[in-house]
Amino acid sequence: MNEFKLPSSMKESEQKTLLRQLESLIEQTYSVEKEYIALTNSYNQLQSLVKQIIEVLPNALWVLNEDGSIFLHNSEAERLEGLLDLIDLDAKETETAFKERFFLVKISTRETKRIVSATDITEQKRRERLASMGRMAAHLAHEIRNPIGSIALLVSSLSKRVVPKNQPIVDEIKRSLFRVERIIKSTLMYSKGVNPVISSIPLEHIEKECRAAVESYSYTKPIVFHYSFSNASLKADANLLSLALQNFIFNAIDAIEQSDDESGEVWIGCEEDDDYFRFIIEDSGIAIEESERLFEAFYTTKTKGNGLGMVLARQIVEAHNGRIVVETDPKRFTLLLPKRDGIAD
Repeated sequence: MNEFKLPSSMKESEQKTLLRQLESLIEQTYSVEKEYIALTNSYNQLQSLVKQIIEVLPNALWVLNEDGSIFLHNSEAERLEGLLDLIDLDAKETETAFKERFFLVKISTRETKRIVSATDITEQKRRERLASMGRMAAHLAHEIRNPIGSIALLVSSLSKRVVPKNQPIVDEIKRSLFRVERIIKSTLMYSKGVNPVISSIPLEHIEKECRAAVESYSYTKPIVFHYSFSNASLKADANLLSLALQNFIFNAIDAIEQSDDESGEVWIGCEEDDDYFRFIIEDSGIAIEESERLFEAFYTTKTKGNGLGMVLARQIVEAHNGRIVVETDPKRFTLLLPKRDGIAD
């Protein structure tokens, strides 16, 4: 590099002044460069922070330029590729359906940028729909209860007078009424909630209730029922626990009815250890379909029922501080009820 030389025509005092000015300029240049580097680092850190913030957001986010091109977006927006094309960018707030899900879209403008946010509200919509269905079902159940009660009284009177050859018809009417009454009871219980009344009950009583329910249930195939209950007692709500077990038994019967086999078997029993009573229900029917939706209200793959049996069974077990274990291979339902006192609030 060539050495910098001052003009020889300059006086010594001028040369010194010029050198000091040059040194000051160089120092200022270094200072400006340091500030520029610091600002660049701060900008990069801020940009990285903004990206991290929009990445942790649960909703999809797009920042659009004035011409509609994408300035910035997060990975959730990438996952929902195609959703942006369906959004009305002129609306500040709207709901958009996309791939069987629902999204709440909000749009705001900042200077030349447009911010588009899409939040998945599918579960919220589902809960609202279930609540609406529950209210409607409860209303219908109330309306149906009185005429069903009248029919049950008439059938009971008819049963005492019917000729023997017509008795099977009356028995089938009774079983059909039993099914309708259970649907009404389940619907009203679902709308009002489960409130157990705890008392000490022998397992023998639960077994008798299950046997009686099976005799009242209508099915077409020969089914062998295996009961295995000990002489122990437990603290629970007898009516609710019986209802929960019956729902699983009826589910087993329906699974056998839907199978290609000409007959079937159902096993119902109760085991106990130091901590739990284990009510176990198994059957030889078809496999469990969509086990992840098994306890979803109003969802059913069967031609019979209203989709509340499994939901109520879980609510009843949880109200006793218990839980349900579902196994698919082999097919088995286990209701675990703790031996300790107390129920769920």
